[in-house]
Amino acid sequence: MKVVVVESPAKAKTINKYLGRDYEVLASFGHIRDLPAKDGSVDPEADFHMLWELDDRGSKRVSDIVKALKGADGLILATDPDREGEAISWHVVEALTARRALKGMPVERVTFNAITKAAVETAMRQPRQIDQALVDAYLARRALDYLVGFNLSPVLWRKLPGARSAGRVQSVALRLVCEREREIELFKPREYWSLVATLVTENGASFEARLTGADGKRIQRLDVGTGDEAAAFRRDLELATFQVGSVEAKPAKRHPAPPFTTSTLQQEASRKLGMAPAQTMRAAQKLYEGVEIDGETVGLITYMRTDGVDMAPEAIQDVRRVVAREYGERYLPGAPRKYSVKAKNAQEAHEAVRPTDMSRLPKTVARTVDAEQARLYELIWTRTVASQMESAELERTTVDVVAQVGPRRLELRATGQVVKFDGFLTLYQEGKDDEEDEDGRRLPPMTAGDPLKRERIASTQHFTEPPPRYSEASLVKRMEELGIGRPSTYAAVLQTLRDREYVRIDKKRLVAEDKGRLVTGFLESFFKRYVEYDFTADLETQLDRVSNAEIDWREVLRDFWRDFSAAISGTKELRVTEVLDALNDLLGAHIFPEKADGSNPRTCPTCGSGQLSLKLGKFGAFVGCSNYPECKYTRQLAASGVEGDGEGSSENGGQPGTRVLGNDPASGLPVTVRDGRFGPFVQLGEASAEKDAAKPKRSSIPKGTSPSSVDLEMALKLLALPREVAKHPETGEPILANLGRFGPYVQHGKMYANLGRDDDVLEIGANRAIDLIVAKEQGGGRRGPAADPGRALGEHPETGKPIVVKSGKYGPYVTDGTTNATLPKTMAAEAVDLPQALELIAAREAAGGSKKKAPARKAGAAKTGAAKTAPAKKAPAKKPPAKKPPAKKASAAEAPDGEAPASKPAVRKAPAKKATASAEEPAAAKSGTAARKKA
Repeated sequence: MKVVVVESPAKAKTINKYLGRDYEVLASFGHIRDLPAKDGSVDPEADFHMLWELDDRGSKRVSDIVKALKGADGLILATDPDREGEAISWHVVEALTARRALKGMPVERVTFNAITKAAVETAMRQPRQIDQALVDAYLARRALDYLVGFNLSPVLWRKLPGARSAGRVQSVALRLVCEREREIELFKPREYWSLVATLVTENGASFEARLTGADGKRIQRLDVGTGDEAAAFRRDLELATFQVGSVEAKPAKRHPAPPFTTSTLQQEASRKLGMAPAQTMRAAQKLYEGVEIDGETVGLITYMRTDGVDMAPEAIQDVRRVVAREYGERYLPGAPRKYSVKAKNAQEAHEAVRPTDMSRLPKTVARTVDAEQARLYELIWTRTVASQMESAELERTTVDVVAQVGPRRLELRATGQVVKFDGFLTLYQEGKDDEEDEDGRRLPPMTAGDPLKRERIASTQHFTEPPPRYSEASLVKRMEELGIGRPSTYAAVLQTLRDREYVRIDKKRLVAEDKGRLVTGFLESFFKRYVEYDFTADLETQLDRVSNAEIDWREVLRDFWRDFSAAISGTKELRVTEVLDALNDLLGAHIFPEKADGSNPRTCPTCGSGQLSLKLGKFGAFVGCSNYPECKYTRQLAASGVEGDGEGSSENGGQPGTRVLGNDPASGLPVTVRDGRFGPFVQLGEASAEKDAAKPKRSSIPKGTSPSSVDLEMALKLLALPREVAKHPETGEPILANLGRFGPYVQHGKMYANLGRDDDVLEIGANRAIDLIVAKEQGGGRRGPAADPGRALGEHPETGKPIVVKSGKYGPYVTDGTTNATLPKTMAAEAVDLPQALELIAAREAAGGSKKKAPARKAGAAKTGAAKTAPAKKAPAKKPPAKKPPAKKASAAEAPDGEAPASKPAVRKAPAKKATASAEEPAAAKSGTAARKKA
């Protein structure tokens, strides 16, 4: 018997069916080892020695493999066919060697691009050894990400309060978004005019022609810059006689796009399906691992992390058969299409993303997968089929028109396009970002010399527009063009930027938040080299050379660390005033936009003599007056939404960051947005200094809503909460919608039901509110809507228990019905998959467990079950104070894929033990709150 190691339990179950009794297939659940989040995990002084840690979950996986290897004939490593998969196999071998479990046993490495019986059996007949060059490239990338995150993030925390992290690729991607924002702010619109003549042929057919020349000179789009110039041209055109100068019709072809790579799949899914890159990759992972069809579990698509655009010969023939059968021989080219990759070094999984069996039509697959996966499968299927279809045949016609007015000669042009044969366009057309509409109008028949009749002349004023903000698709495309990062990490990069609240999504566009602007400004001012596009792309090229065994990975690290460590050391004496001066200059257009009256935007609107500048406080950055404390004017960083001098101010000493939205029509009191200890909120009126005065009405801003996007209308709605949504169908009592400590909810009497992720507390309707309350009543109990079963992730490979992700009172969590494990703040509920859930549950069990029906503890109860096991013994009256251990340096190391650095640590104080409260342990949460209040 041979032991086979794969990454996920879903793959293990499927592959075990393919291989039969002579093999035992086990899952590693991803990486079994990681770099500890502490100093010395990567030691530059020891030639970048890396200290790997086997956690409890990894140790259990290794123990399972060791147990299975006893009496086995060999070990086969069948992890994913990319760098990360190679590294996981290497980690497994290293861990087994440390336990002396191999003892000369043969170790083989196999890879397959699809989880199908044929692909797996073929791979087993073609074993190889672990590719050390790919492992070295992984080690170099992991070390670089660790060194950047662990050394640069603490600098941000010390010098720029409110910043959370920096990363080698993450920070460069953020710079792209912020630079586009800066371009938009500095953009100066330019006026221009277009002149279009509507002309009629002798046969009465009309068409439009645009002015393109005058007196032998070509007129470009921006050449007619004033209304007077446009009026002069229009007068001449009104008096001119028109005739056709020339007609030119040219045949043209449009060729289909190649099948998907990781990057193009993310881009098209974003454009056509509205799916975020992280969402796309999760759905693709499910399609790759497969579903059960006719009693057999099969993968539906090939491996989805790839730079390659080629397909296996048998797959191409499969596609061609589908084209001939579904669309006819006319749509099938005479020879198969071959595509070449544009990436500098496409060396991940070399085949494109495609269906494993083209005969599985999208409508058939849709019956076995969820809606999101069905849409993505259909996109992959259509793109793959279209890539092997005949080109579209077009005819592009250009008509030049001559307008004669006295001795003056004006030229106009009309263009049109006709599709003679649709070819691949009958099935698929690639989406584009920010592209002007192509003129596809058909022109009437004309010949040179034909007279034309003028119907009307139109002169239209235009203004140039700033470049559009990046969408997730266009940012991925731009990163790939610049050679920044790897396509397999783009989803994690974008998700990290959102999780860190450096960017937000507004109308499907990425908008840089003030926090992100500050971080980028700081890095450009003091670490400019490390956010430069060429430097980052060159580093990626070096990593690719490592993977090709061209250079030593430690050489790359030595070259990087020499200059990077010097740059870090150079910030030790950096003063906050220097940081503020640099940011004031760099972000001046954003913080102090020009005023309509031309006055100095940095003059304080309250005292009139002070100068406004960037300040740093405990709530982050804000704008304040240089005459403080005599003048206490403050406002939020960006001046957006400020209507006039004095608006958005807090001249009476309020919280920095206060922004006035306007006055409440009912009371006349000012409505403001403020930064508070527990997050942003809106407030009606001002707090009174009198002891017994009533506190002003306040309301939190819902999670996920940017404070800068809150206007007066929305603020008044928030302040009006709770609002009555409906009447209960049985009791007739009101159902209220409101915001609470743990998010939005609806309430009926003493029954509460949390709102879902897609529900809006300000917009939720009567039917939805009633459904939530009724479902909660039917489920019984008070903790969340018990009738909601959550999202099933799969079964526990050992116990067979269903693993589910749910929304709890204290946040999302995963559970096997017995143990609950709260999701980290950086992990979204819709993003968690089965291996991650099993890891969280195992870690929770190892830490002492969180039982679903454990009795609630009081505020002072001991943590992690200590109260249950300790003997009933009276404590001494006084306990000698424990010596406080020195605080450990916080970690900012990035995740293995490199672009998701750890968030700012919760530790500066180092408690002896810290228990993680689960989603169903309110008592533990309250205990922590009480302790903080007491402190």
